[in-house]
Amino acid sequence: MMNSLMIAKTGMTAQQTQLDVISNNLANVSTNGFKRSNAVFEDLMYQNLRQVGANAAEQAELPTGLQVGLGVRTVATSRQFTQGSLQQSGNALDLAVNGAGFFQVEMPDGTTAYTRDGSFQLDAQGRMVTSSGFPLSAGITLPPETTSITVSSSGVVSAKLPGTTQLQQVGVLELANFINAPGLEPLGQNLFRESVASGNPITGTPGTQGMGTVMQGYTEASNVNVVQELVSMIQTQRAYEMNSKAIQTSDQMLQRLSQL
Repeated sequence: MMNSLMIAKTGMTAQQTQLDVISNNLANVSTNGFKRSNAVFEDLMYQNLRQVGANAAEQAELPTGLQVGLGVRTVATSRQFTQGSLQQSGNALDLAVNGAGFFQVEMPDGTTAYTRDGSFQLDAQGRMVTSSGFPLSAGITLPPETTSITVSSSGVVSAKLPGTTQLQQVGVLELANFINAPGLEPLGQNLFRESVASGNPITGTPGTQGMGTVMQGYTEASNVNVVQELVSMIQTQRAYEMNSKAIQTSDQMLQRLSQL
């Protein structure tokens, strides 16, 4: 009887984790380039009370065994890197990746981080930086007298200067992709870092080697589906309530047994 209490407790803990993941998804429904996650569960070990295939009698084997499961645990949070909707902003520094690939960002410690958030800005030196002030790894810097900026679908960044009719190329954006993108380590601030699970980055020009293209004047919205998250929230709530009810029922049965 005591097993049921612990089993139901693991179920409640797992559903609480699921609710935490759903809450984070909903909190980031308006975050540029955000990718939703879902909790992944696995069953725990089993008490093997009767071995399947054991001898039941002479020349007779048990067709099934008797195993009692000991509950569930959260084993992972899987991030889904499906494309978010592209929203036109009209800002020349807003870029979106239409397809696979990440923008590469240089971190203060010299390492490279990766993001799908292309809402870039200019810092005091004229560098293209993220909203948190991290510059692009391509080191794109616009001249102070720049009047307009153009970014082609292949990532070529050009600036228009006063008194000239031709655009001046100031840099080229390269995208990075991974064999196992869900294996990337989230850092916050819309950034990811490569890990052993993600594999090494595969870099290339936008529109080649399976990379997506760059769209200027657009941002990629979160891929969170509010209706789907609300349905998952209701399912999680019901599962939590059922596990809670199992604990109450087990407690009542134990009380009755103690009175015998």
